Amino acid sequence: IELLAETDNLHERMSGPATKVILKRQHERFKDPRFELLKDISPAHIYNLRESPAYRAKSVTVGKTKSVQIPIEVRGKPNPDGKPGHLRVDTVHQGDSEKAKGIYSLNLVDEVTQWEVVACVEGINEAWMDEVLSAAMTLFPFRIRGFHSDNGSEFINRQVSKMLGDQFIRQSKPRSGRTNDNALVEGKNGSIIRKHMGHWHIARNYAPEVNRFYMGKFNIYLNYHRPCGFATVTVDGKGKRHRKYEVYQTPYEALKKLPGAAQYLKDGVTFEQLDKIAMAESDNECAKQMQKEKQELFRKVQPAGLNLFQKGGPATNSRRNHDE
Repeated sequence: IELLAETDNLHERMSGPATKVILKRQHERFKDPRFELLKDISPAHIYNLRESPAYRAKSVTVGKTKSVQIPIEVRGKPNPDGKPGHLRVDTVHQGDSEKAKGIYSLNLVDEVTQWEVVACVEGINEAWMDEVLSAAMTLFPFRIRGFHSDNGSEFINRQVSKMLGDQFIRQSKPRSGRTNDNALVEGKNGSIIRKHMGHWHIARNYAPEVNRFYMGKFNIYLNYHRPCGFATVTVDGKGKRHRKYEVYQTPYEALKKLPGAAQYLKDGVTFEQLDKIAMAESDNECAKQMQKEKQELFRKVQPAGLNLFQKGGPATNSRRNHDE
């Protein structure tokens, strides 16, 4: 129970199926003998153990405190056809305080592999967005083919359109009245950014520090050491679509399993290079270092000293977060 609680604390208590994958990887891939008894545990038993007093005594959680029109040719939901490189993009605002704006997290998620890159900007005007967005896109190991965002002016502007056009990247925005066109990245906003960064205000002058945290250990953790749920979609006789989550794997594993995966990599990038990153440390080792860096960051951005971690279990319902 103590080892399960330790793992949950490091990974912000993911869903049962995702946690099961972490426990198995710790034993089989990273050869940690402590996970011998946990490697075959069922998701149902994980949920049961999380309700026990012994588990709750060891678990912790994050506590929360309370335009120019640019024509875009394509309005519609992208169809990646099983190929990586079609990004879903959104921003998350880190709250206001006495009319002072907080930072914005920039979230880019590949639709096929769920490869995710998070960055931070001081504001969402063109001057701040262009440089950070360009840097974030370089962190994807595969070529970018599509860029799908909402209708916000931070993305629908001349600078972003020119940057994407120069790289022959197809830009699109949601269909009118179709609120689920960008559901993937919106789900990640909650299960990744809000779960790790909370809802409290972070002042704009801390954007560089937050961005360094995101662009370093945090993005490595998300893509090489954090399993995500991949849905199998079936259609019944009435035409209703049903999503079932049976496959849990990291975005890097999802990328490697694509047919002819090497053809999608950027020039100069090889799986041999990426494997070295993936195997440099175990899932829990990476998560532990990420958590350490995050707590150091929080001590800077919250000088008054919020009580960020408290005993008593998670603030979110991990059973429902299938994108984990």
